[in-house]
Amino acid sequence: MLAVNGAAVSASVVRRDDRREKTMKPIARLATLFLALVALAQFIRLVLQIEVVAGGVHIPLWASAVACVVTAGLAILLWRESKR
Repeated sequence: MLAVNGAAVSASVVRRDDRREKTMKPIARLATLFLALVALAQFIRLVLQIEVVAGGVHIPLWASAVACVVTAGLAILLWRESKR
């Protein structure tokens, strides 16, 4: 028996909860994959210096650099958070 917040809890309940929390949920895995793919696409645009024109406006490469860093960061944070 373990004492958690003044209440007795069996060790088997604690272990069962630990195992369940170690796997990623499918939606978290999908969102992480999507963000990683967007970051990869932005990185490829930076490396190959692909010009993008949207509605007659040229999108600068630095915008892809920002998008790459932000989406890669979000993908990493989501992956790490879902592994807890």
